[in-house]
Amino acid sequence: MVAGAVTRQVGNLPADLTSFVGRRRELAEIRRLLSASRLVTLTGVGGVGKTRLALRAAAEQRRAFDSVWLVDLSTVTDPALVAETVAATMGVRDEAADCPVDALEQVLSSQRTLLVLDNCEHLRDACAVLADRLLRAAPELRILATSRQSLGITGEHQMKISPLPVPEPDRPLNRRSLELYDGISLLTERAAAVLPGFTVTEDNQAAVAELCRQLDGIPLAIELAAVRLRALSVNALVERLRDRYRLLTGGSSAAVPRQQTLHALVDWSFQLLPAAERTLWTRLSIFPSHFDLDAVEAVCTGDGIERDDVLDLLDALLDKSLLLREEHGGAVRYRMLDTLREFGRKRLSGPAERRSLQRRHRDHYFLLARQADAEWFGPDQFSWLRRLNLEQANLRAAMDFCLQEPCEAETGLRMALCLTDPCWLANAYYNEGRHWLDRMLWATPEPTVLRALALCADAELVLTQGDTDRGRRLLAESRALAERLGDPEALAQTSLVAGMAEHYAGDYAKANPLLERAVAEEEAVGNLSGLLIALITLAAGVGYLGDRARATELFERALALTEAHGECSGRAWVLAIFAISLWQGGENARALAMAREALLLARDLGDRMNIAMNLEIIAWVQADEGRHAPAARLLAASEEIGRSVGMAPCRDRRFAEFHERCLTDLRTSLGDRALSRETRRGDRLTMNEAIEEAIGDRAERGRAGETVAEAEPAPPERPPAAEPSPLTRREQEIAELIAQGRSNKEIASALVISQRTVEGHVERILDKLGFASRAQIAAWMAARGAGGRS
Repeated sequence: MVAGAVTRQVGNLPADLTSFVGRRRELAEIRRLLSASRLVTLTGVGGVGKTRLALRAAAEQRRAFDSVWLVDLSTVTDPALVAETVAATMGVRDEAADCPVDALEQVLSSQRTLLVLDNCEHLRDACAVLADRLLRAAPELRILATSRQSLGITGEHQMKISPLPVPEPDRPLNRRSLELYDGISLLTERAAAVLPGFTVTEDNQAAVAELCRQLDGIPLAIELAAVRLRALSVNALVERLRDRYRLLTGGSSAAVPRQQTLHALVDWSFQLLPAAERTLWTRLSIFPSHFDLDAVEAVCTGDGIERDDVLDLLDALLDKSLLLREEHGGAVRYRMLDTLREFGRKRLSGPAERRSLQRRHRDHYFLLARQADAEWFGPDQFSWLRRLNLEQANLRAAMDFCLQEPCEAETGLRMALCLTDPCWLANAYYNEGRHWLDRMLWATPEPTVLRALALCADAELVLTQGDTDRGRRLLAESRALAERLGDPEALAQTSLVAGMAEHYAGDYAKANPLLERAVAEEEAVGNLSGLLIALITLAAGVGYLGDRARATELFERALALTEAHGECSGRAWVLAIFAISLWQGGENARALAMAREALLLARDLGDRMNIAMNLEIIAWVQADEGRHAPAARLLAASEEIGRSVGMAPCRDRRFAEFHERCLTDLRTSLGDRALSRETRRGDRLTMNEAIEEAIGDRAERGRAGETVAEAEPAPPERPPAAEPSPLTRREQEIAELIAQGRSNKEIASALVISQRTVEGHVERILDKLGFASRAQIAAWMAARGAGGRS
């Protein structure tokens, strides 16, 4: 997600799969608290509905924010990965040498964002530190957290979420009075979904009320019970539930009744299942997040569960609402609710069975990582990118097992190395890759070829982030070990990364011989991915030293390599760097065509770093051709995207020089005022809008038949109606209400935001338009046509 897009896109709130019942008072209170406090934490027992309530509240507040993001922390077990998970969810990549918090601060500081941090209880301290830092850096940020306890930081407002209201014992009942209780409404609605025609009648109303009372109004408990009404009457269900409770009276007296009740209900559901379904439930608990059918067949079969029976057993658990079915990019996956997963883990026979399942889980995902690595340089890159992103929680769990279990760290190091190219480099998850490689290297100090390769991979990630000193230290250790062991593959990799380090530093005379050697060595060992990177980097360095014929030969060789293997990710980078070389040589038309081709490939791959680079290259070409306004817009859009992925211009000195030269030329040609105006417009472009600007009809303004003056009219005193509005969507809404004569208080009420927030928006509107009064804003809106939007 680019920084500009974060400002305008809704975010990632999931659509409701079932209707939302009740909680009107809680929703109103959350809305009030969010207007007065910047951190609101919903607390309560497991299964009480904190997540669902937070999602509904966030959805209702959508219009009050530029973006709303849900960050599910339930699968994160390592506190060090909390910030990484937030950044990955928002699409804020972490190439900068510092931790991803820096990138998050930069993106969030300039926009009004609602961040929903879900399931914080097991990561309380890490969440508290992150929330405190982000709130201090981003004055327009609001955080809505869910946890079983508060985060405990200054300014936090805790809101206790109670179970749904249910009738009190011995209270006179009738159908109309029962409709006032949200617990009854939830049971009725969910029961009707599995048993069409189910309603509360005079015959069953007492049993319905008793059932909801026995379940203490806990939404999860009610939903699980409703499924059983397909096979049992309400009276029979109540009777069985009472029997089960009597069997569980020996539980912990320290547990609150609602927790005991939920446990009783889940245990009761568990005991009603056939043996094979119970066994599968407990084994599925080993998955930390969603999973697919292949994983279940690999991890959970044997000792009572045949592979041919897995699909039917999964279907049975889905039918009983013990599993959720989800679709991700057309692929069907399954997920177990956290409460049910925890229950299943407690029903495993003991530590030996758990370790056995964890090892099988690790083996499955290790094989997946090896397959991804082996097939990465080929035609399946798109599918592997999607697959590995979906499996991130499982991959983390597998590597964590390798660190926790004796004698498994070497396998973990091998797995981390397999994921470097297709996962961490391809997605710009640099901090994540360093996190795992560092931990695995610490756990496996033995001087092996595997360690030499991992040290080199770690050095590449570090150098890519611009941390030159640490990268060179890792590289030196890797090179010394590779030379000591005499391994050709490790020697080839260290030659490549050493050449890249000198190239980033701008010392092409030193870099190019290293890269020449890397080309020969990588080709000799058959490492096509390394060969391609060596060819691209060498071609750029040779071109920078003036040998354009040799550079072209190397670029064309790299393109032929990608064509021969159906590779796309590296091809996008060949085209981008080749475009820079062509632009330097004055071949603007070829450079523009090549950059646009690379841009489309990068868009399909989701490679935002490459997108940012190609937008910049196209801006350079347009500036050279006198199309200064569109060049300024694309340059600004590229910078926004670059910031969102933590792109460090200082990493490649020549690229930074080209950027500054273009910016200086635009300032000279346009003047400060016009450059500022076009920069603001570029800042507001979404990623897709910027791509359209770069390759679509709008990018052709100033083509043959138009003079530069026609393509770039002098700025009028006030923007004409045909021009895009310089205001954000929220500012446009406020400007419309100002034009209607509304006061700040009335605007705040209409948009469900605080009056202070409205005042801040009005100040920014006046500043952007260069006005001094609300009357001028109203007149400007009228001139644009009856308050219409652009």
